[in-house]
Amino acid sequence: MRDLGGLWSDLTDLVLPAGCAGCGAGSVRLRHGFCPGCVRELESLRPAPARPDPAPPGLPPCVALGPYGGALREGLLAYKEKGRHGLARPLGALLAEVVAAAAGPPGPVTLVAVPDTARAARARYGDHLDRLVRPAAARLRAAGWPVRVLRPLRALPRTDSVELDSAGRAAAAETAFRLRRPLTGRRPGESVVLLDDIVTTGATLAAVSRMLHGAGMTPKAAAVLAATQKRHRR
Repeated sequence: MRDLGGLWSDLTDLVLPAGCAGCGAGSVRLRHGFCPGCVRELESLRPAPARPDPAPPGLPPCVALGPYGGALREGLLAYKEKGRHGLARPLGALLAEVVAAAAGPPGPVTLVAVPDTARAARARYGDHLDRLVRPAAARLRAAGWPVRVLRPLRALPRTDSVELDSAGRAAAAETAFRLRRPLTGRRPGESVVLLDDIVTTGATLAAVSRMLHGAGMTPKAAAVLAATQKRHRR
């Protein structure tokens, strides 16, 4: 379903309050917040399997647009931490490409995003993944996919995962979420796809997957924009 030419050409930033979200270049013509060079870099990415090693129990097959680096990393940081909410549209469209690769042949798909904690949502003026899901779902629907978005989970207060090691992330993820309500209305042939922006250890996605599985909705795959790469000590 890739049509990134349309993605990047349908709207050009006319006002330049900030530099390129991917490289910081100023005084350049931006498309959705990225300069032409970063647009080409993002266009070159293709969804591919990304599995942490070791993978936590219950982690479904995971597909990422690319490694957590370059224009993709900087764009995500600008969107999440620097308040550039306008990047939700291009990043959400890129996430739709990952969903299409993760779900397989077009068919009914249910998107379930990992929710932000209330504290994180306040700091970011809204749930950052929820903002990405809307353009992702719209792009999939425009391509003929029967898409629905569910928000069955509530995030409980927890320590910022940046401060935790792998064992700490796994322990925190086990008690990080609660179901809002019982899950009903599964559609025939439906693919459930979990959504997150970045996968590191996979602990959060695995915990969410196990919770949904216990409620009768087993995810087929997880779709993320970026995957961190494990560094090996020499």
